[in-house]
Amino acid sequence: MAARLIAIGLLAGICNGLFGSGGGTILVPSMVFLLGIEEHKAHATAILVILPLTILSAVIYYTYSFIEWPATIKIISGGIMGSILGARLLNKISGSALRKIFGLFMIIAALRLVF
Repeated sequence: MAARLIAIGLLAGICNGLFGSGGGTILVPSMVFLLGIEEHKAHATAILVILPLTILSAVIYYTYSFIEWPATIKIISGGIMGSILGARLLNKISGSALRKIFGLFMIIAALRLVF
Protein backbone atom coordinates (compact mmCIF):
# COMPACT_ATOMS: atom_id res chain seq x y z
CA MET A 1 0.00 0.00 0.00
CA ALA A 2 2.83 2.44 0.82
CA ALA A 3 4.37 1.87 -2.62
CA ARG A 4 1.03 2.66 -4.27
CA LEU A 5 0.68 5.87 -2.27
CA ILE A 6 4.23 6.94 -3.12
CA ALA A 7 3.64 6.16 -6.83
CA ILE A 8 0.47 8.29 -6.82
CA GLY A 9 2.40 11.10 -5.12
CA LEU A 10 5.26 10.78 -7.61
CA LEU A 11 2.91 11.01 -10.59
CA ALA A 12 1.07 13.98 -9.06
CA GLY A 13 4.39 15.71 -8.31
CA ILE A 14 5.67 15.21 -11.86
CA CYS A 15 2.42 16.56 -13.32
CA ASN A 16 2.42 19.48 -10.89
CA GLY A 17 6.00 20.42 -11.75
CA LEU A 18 5.60 19.91 -15.48
CA PHE A 19 2.07 21.18 -16.13
CA GLY A 20 1.22 23.20 -12.99
CA SER A 21 -1.53 20.67 -12.38
CA GLY A 22 -1.79 17.25 -10.85
CA GLY A 23 -3.61 17.60 -7.57
CA GLY A 24 -7.12 17.31 -8.82
CA THR A 25 -6.49 15.53 -12.07
CA ILE A 26 -4.26 12.80 -10.64
CA LEU A 27 -4.89 12.67 -6.91
CA VAL A 28 -8.69 12.72 -6.73
CA PRO A 29 -9.34 9.91 -9.23
CA SER A 30 -6.45 7.89 -7.78
CA MET A 31 -7.77 8.20 -4.24
CA VAL A 32 -11.36 7.43 -5.24
CA PHE A 33 -10.80 4.59 -7.70
CA LEU A 34 -7.54 3.02 -6.54
CA LEU A 35 -7.69 3.62 -2.80
CA GLY A 36 -11.47 3.64 -2.23
CA ILE A 37 -11.48 7.01 -0.45
CA GLU A 38 -14.84 8.80 -0.34
CA GLU A 39 -15.26 11.72 -2.80
CA HIS A 40 -15.38 14.55 -0.26
CA LYS A 41 -12.34 13.25 1.61
CA ALA A 42 -10.44 12.72 -1.66
CA HIS A 43 -11.03 16.33 -2.75
CA ALA A 44 -10.10 17.75 0.66
CA THR A 45 -7.04 15.49 0.96
CA ALA A 46 -5.89 16.44 -2.55
CA ILE A 47 -5.94 20.12 -1.58
CA LEU A 48 -3.72 19.43 1.42
CA VAL A 49 -1.33 17.27 -0.63
CA ILE A 50 -1.12 19.93 -3.33
CA LEU A 51 0.15 22.57 -0.88
CA PRO A 52 3.75 21.34 -0.50
CA LEU A 53 3.90 20.36 -4.18
CA THR A 54 2.78 23.81 -5.20
CA ILE A 55 5.15 25.59 -2.85
CA LEU A 56 8.13 23.63 -4.16
CA SER A 57 7.14 24.11 -7.81
CA ALA A 58 6.55 27.84 -7.21
CA VAL A 59 10.03 28.23 -5.71
CA ILE A 60 11.56 26.52 -8.74
CA TYR A 61 9.45 28.59 -11.18
CA TYR A 62 10.45 31.75 -9.28
CA THR A 63 14.13 30.77 -9.49
CA TYR A 64 13.84 30.57 -13.28
CA SER A 65 11.76 33.80 -13.52
CA PHE A 66 8.74 32.00 -14.99
CA ILE A 67 6.14 33.90 -12.92
CA GLU A 68 3.98 36.65 -14.39
CA TRP A 69 3.61 38.78 -11.24
CA PRO A 70 0.82 41.24 -12.20
CA ALA A 71 -1.48 38.39 -13.24
CA THR A 72 -0.44 36.30 -10.24
CA ILE A 73 -1.47 38.93 -7.70
CA LYS A 74 -4.89 39.46 -9.30
CA ILE A 75 -5.58 35.73 -9.67
CA ILE A 76 -4.58 35.08 -6.04
CA SER A 77 -7.17 37.67 -4.92
CA GLY A 78 -9.97 35.87 -6.71
CA GLY A 79 -8.57 32.47 -5.80
CA ILE A 80 -8.72 33.19 -2.07
CA MET A 81 -12.38 34.16 -2.30
CA GLY A 82 -13.13 31.17 -4.53
CA SER A 83 -11.35 28.79 -2.15
CA ILE A 84 -13.48 29.90 0.76
CA LEU A 85 -16.65 29.52 -1.27
CA GLY A 86 -15.60 26.16 -2.73
CA ALA A 87 -14.63 24.69 0.64
CA ARG A 88 -18.01 25.69 2.08
CA LEU A 89 -19.89 24.31 -0.93
CA LEU A 90 -18.11 20.95 -0.69
CA ASN A 91 -20.18 20.01 2.37
CA LYS A 92 -23.43 20.84 0.58
CA ILE A 93 -22.86 18.68 -2.53
CA SER A 94 -23.47 14.94 -2.62
CA GLY A 95 -20.61 12.61 -3.54
CA SER A 96 -22.40 11.61 -6.73
CA ALA A 97 -22.94 15.21 -7.83
CA LEU A 98 -19.38 16.10 -6.88
CA ARG A 99 -18.04 13.26 -9.06
CA LYS A 100 -20.17 14.39 -12.03
CA ILE A 101 -19.19 18.06 -11.69
CA PHE A 102 -15.51 17.14 -11.36
CA GLY A 103 -15.72 14.81 -14.36
CA LEU A 104 -17.37 17.52 -16.44
CA PHE A 105 -14.59 19.97 -15.56
CA MET A 106 -11.96 17.37 -16.52
CA ILE A 107 -13.67 16.73 -19.86
CA ILE A 108 -13.92 20.46 -20.62
CA ALA A 109 -10.27 20.96 -19.67
CA ALA A 110 -9.21 18.04 -21.87
CA LEU A 111 -11.19 19.35 -24.84
CA ARG A 112 -9.72 22.84 -24.40
CA LEU A 113 -6.21 21.39 -24.36
CA VAL A 114 -6.78 19.29 -27.48
CA PHE A 115 -8.60 21.94 -29.51
